[in-house]
Amino acid sequence: MIDRSKLPNTFAFVVAAGARARQLLAGSTPRVDVGDHKTTTVAAREVLVGAVEALPYVAPPPDEQIVPTPAE
Repeated sequence: MIDRSKLPNTFAFVVAAGARARQLLAGSTPRVDVGDHKTTTVAAREVLVGAVEALPYVAPPPDEQIVPTPAE
């Protein structure tokens, strides 16, 4: 069970753990002891111990943004 009082931001934890779980499913090497645990549990443990962390979002420069063209 995860102690939520130790998490500064539950939403950020869930997003980071979810992204890491997808990486593990795609074949990334786990950074903690796996044992008999599922991928989601391993991903959550990696985020909790600080083995992985979420990168901050960086918006693309304005000249590289995709601007949709109006449908004719």
